[in-house]
Amino acid sequence: MTSITAETFVQVPLKFAYRAFTNATSLREWLCEVATVDPHPSGRMYLWWRGDFYSSGHYLALEENKSVKFRWFSSIDPAPTEVTVTLAEKDGGVHIQLTHEVPADPSWKDAAKEFHKHWAESLRNLKSVLETGIDLRIAERPMLGIIPGDFTAEQATALGVPVREGMRIDGTVEGMGAQRVGLQRDDVIVEMAGHPISDFNSLVRAIAGKKGGDKVEVVYYRGADKKTVTMELSKRPMAEVPSTPVELAKQARALVEPALVELEKSFEGYTDEQAMKRPAPKEWSALEVVAHLIHGERFNTIFLTNLIDGYEPVADGFGSNVNAQVEATVRVNPSIELMLAELRRSLEELLAYTELIPEDFLANKSSYYRFGSLLLQPDFHLGAHTQQIRDALAAAK
Repeated sequence: MTSITAETFVQVPLKFAYRAFTNATSLREWLCEVATVDPHPSGRMYLWWRGDFYSSGHYLALEENKSVKFRWFSSIDPAPTEVTVTLAEKDGGVHIQLTHEVPADPSWKDAAKEFHKHWAESLRNLKSVLETGIDLRIAERPMLGIIPGDFTAEQATALGVPVREGMRIDGTVEGMGAQRVGLQRDDVIVEMAGHPISDFNSLVRAIAGKKGGDKVEVVYYRGADKKTVTMELSKRPMAEVPSTPVELAKQARALVEPALVELEKSFEGYTDEQAMKRPAPKEWSALEVVAHLIHGERFNTIFLTNLIDGYEPVADGFGSNVNAQVEATVRVNPSIELMLAELRRSLEELLAYTELIPEDFLANKSSYYRFGSLLLQPDFHLGAHTQQIRDALAAAK
């Protein structure tokens, strides 16, 4: 057998280093995109990366806060192999050593080199995630400056787009690559950097390995017209998440309040009847758009609970909007006043929950940073839907 070794030192309590190899949420935060694990001997360990690479194995042995051994069998390996992780407290932190045993057969030579490269890169990211909360896979990934939207057959027909596969844009970010080349709301991207685009995940795969400043060719439809532009990718700004939950909630409120006030002003001069009227049979009314935003705040509350609890569910994509859900929310809040009050209440509950984040969760820097950076993003979602509300109200009037 040939031993491939990679190691790192992390300045965190020992339990978080052990958790990084035995908890599905933690594994997703530094190693893969999807994980499901059952950390006991013979318990499953399934890991998946974008691009359809995966390892399907199981745990072989675990000694809490000391070592983890698991079977590795990826989608491109000729046979299963074994990985052993040892943890040792040192100088107030933890020394992590990972050893991957592969056959000494020459046919494994290239695979061994790839294992060493990827484990070294992954442990570099583990150190960043555990010590700062920042996932280098995101921090070093370039930005397009695109706000993704859903794309249905009905939307394609309404927009006059002659394709059914692509990613519709809800808007663009000021000063970033997409805006600079003239992309706008309701453009449908069908190809990027030579890769077909069908959804947000395919877009991420298309720019894998790219960096800020690189240029890519983008093919998109604006109505029936097919266009091609060369876009420069932007560097990704990373949020500075406050160390205290109270300050995090304060900064989040300062970001969202102006956008929320603008949304509320959109309803001035309109009746409840107009706010409930749909511009077209399969389009949302203004109040149904508000319901969608309410559901977004509820989702964020559930997301925080999952992170604190350490059991974050995995979804197969973003799913689609269920019209019955928005209809139900409007039915029990049948007026502009009630719907706007419910939106504010949902946001206030999320911010109050943020202030009450348990102190021991703060030490889990990776999950805390994920949630904090989510709250501190400019509220593109709210802004994009504010225009949708105005359009629906104008149509109703």
